[in-house]
Amino acid sequence: MKRPTIADLAQAAGVSMSTVNRLLHGGATVRSETVEHVVETAERIGFYGLGTLRERRKPHRNLGFLMQRSHRPLYQLWAAQIVAAAARRTDTVIKANVLFEDDLAPEAVATNLLSLGKDSDAVAVITADHPLVSQVIDELRATRVPVVAYITDLSAARRGGFVGTDNWKAGRTAAWFIRQTVRERGKVFPLIGSHRYQCQNISDASFRSYMREHAPDFDVSDTLLVHEDPGKAHEVIRKLIDENPDLMGIFVNDGATSGVLGAMRELSPERQRKIRIVCRDLGPETRKGLSEGLITASICHPFDKMPQELIDVMLRLVECPDTPSIEQRLVPFEILTPESIWT
Repeated sequence: MKRPTIADLAQAAGVSMSTVNRLLHGGATVRSETVEHVVETAERIGFYGLGTLRERRKPHRNLGFLMQRSHRPLYQLWAAQIVAAAARRTDTVIKANVLFEDDLAPEAVATNLLSLGKDSDAVAVITADHPLVSQVIDELRATRVPVVAYITDLSAARRGGFVGTDNWKAGRTAAWFIRQTVRERGKVFPLIGSHRYQCQNISDASFRSYMREHAPDFDVSDTLLVHEDPGKAHEVIRKLIDENPDLMGIFVNDGATSGVLGAMRELSPERQRKIRIVCRDLGPETRKGLSEGLITASICHPFDKMPQELIDVMLRLVECPDTPSIEQRLVPFEILTPESIWT
């Protein structure tokens, strides 16, 4: 029996051959009613391209993702995992548009967020909290484009949701590690990258709450700002080491782990063993620091689960753009130590 051709399908469905070709090759948009009718006809006549046509039956979504610092391997890893999670989605065909923002000024972030939202059904963003960003989120929501805060939450009242970890527990867990593993009482120094990242400020506050409650004999310094700059972090830690012989713990609550490790590698093994470092990321440099034993623990975002939850929230908001509630997904953080790190 002759296999049905494109012309046969077009005739049986009562549509033009160009319409069938657009469905097969992903061309211009075809009305959902037409897609459904052509698929049903293809099933009835046994058309050879049925699998492709069924894919076209799925909803197609354009999702935008605004990342930071294209030169940082950690953000590249997050972006790769988001794209992979979008490709694995079986119920929706997702086009993941990832944009990196190297200029972290709120004006630049706001401009790129607005631009990304014009061509997206929903947008996810990693950014510092700022009124200019909140204003753009309001503008996008008015056009029925929801914005989801990723990794670090925002104060924008009209954001669609937040996907991240429990930062309060993360900070207290970091303090627990330092309290349990430091051999001698001494000074502990917390680092953050910005005063406007909610995730860092919450972790910093909870780190201090644990130390006040369970380690009052430790001397916890004022929080040091290193702007997520490895060079600045190296300079700060080098100075702390030189000026504080009783330095015993460092909480790296930002993305400047490589700078901290660079300063640590300049020390003698004996001095290295006395200082406990707990960080919150899991980039290549952190993995190396764990393998070397320079980092006691990394309390990190899970690369596999976070993007899945993010995309799920974004798709739900696209389907229900007028929901007044803010959807929050807290994904359990992972804890890695030198003995549990996998390569």
